[in-house]
Amino acid sequence: MSIYESATSPTLYFIGVTTGKSSIMKVFPAWANHLGLKDAVIKGIDFNLHDDPAAYRKAVEFIRDDPLSMGALVTTHKIDLFHACKDLFDVIDPHATLMDETSCISKRAGKMICHAKDPISSGLSIDGFLGENYFAENDTDLFSMGAGGSTIALTWHLMRESRGKNVPARIVVTNRSQHRLDEIRRIHEQVETAVPVEYLLAEHAQDNDRVLATLRPGSLVINATGLGKDAPGSPLTNAGVFPEHAVAWDLNYRGDLVFLDQARSQSEERSLQVEDGWTYFIHGWTQVIAEVFNVAIPTSGPSFEAISEIAIKAAGR
Repeated sequence: MSIYESATSPTLYFIGVTTGKSSIMKVFPAWANHLGLKDAVIKGIDFNLHDDPAAYRKAVEFIRDDPLSMGALVTTHKIDLFHACKDLFDVIDPHATLMDETSCISKRAGKMICHAKDPISSGLSIDGFLGENYFAENDTDLFSMGAGGSTIALTWHLMRESRGKNVPARIVVTNRSQHRLDEIRRIHEQVETAVPVEYLLAEHAQDNDRVLATLRPGSLVINATGLGKDAPGSPLTNAGVFPEHAVAWDLNYRGDLVFLDQARSQSEERSLQVEDGWTYFIHGWTQVIAEVFNVAIPTSGPSFEAISEIAIKAAGR
């Protein structure tokens, strides 16, 4: 059966690379039951990295025109899909406009709506494992490897002037291609901030190792490249040394997770805090489900903990 055959029940689409391997395929039915989303189902749509713009347009047009296709979560392709399909949306939310990305597609009152939910979900995740005043209490850096939509969102969350002193001392963003660095720089120029930001081309993992060696103790080091999930490997070599007391965050929770293994191998000697992408997964999906199905889902407290426990049980973690 073609993925583009009309849905027969309310359907949420997952636009990614290897969607069938995601825990959401097991978690969503359990969440749908818990949230009272009667008969709702999820279907994956897999594209190649940086796929043909026409392929993205076909998916978005199908969702727009099919009555029971409720919307979608977009991962990996957030920027490429936005650029290919911008004209297909009736409404583009302010975050999506600023960040030039689509992470959520919803339909409301006959309108096709583009959202960027990562600034919210990444912020909830970061504040959850760091605490709300980490950077105010620690003179430390943020190093994010990968200049895609996730880094755009999380740097926006952490660098804003409205956070006062609770911002990194310095932000370093690396990427294997210059055009992504140019794009994130353009977006950052629209954000009111006093945080110095460096944009470095890192064509090889050794380039990231060298940045790692310049970071202050306690720095937040993020693998936002997709390596370890969408493609094998890590943005670091095994020779890379984390700063003492660093927080190592892999946005992935599945795959070969080499970056996480590298951090864990140094965790005792370097006193590291190591975090995977599971909580980010929870916040990312619940933000989209709430939007697509127009239901209220809490972001903390007992109700959120119950949703998290349902996910853990369904995924077999």
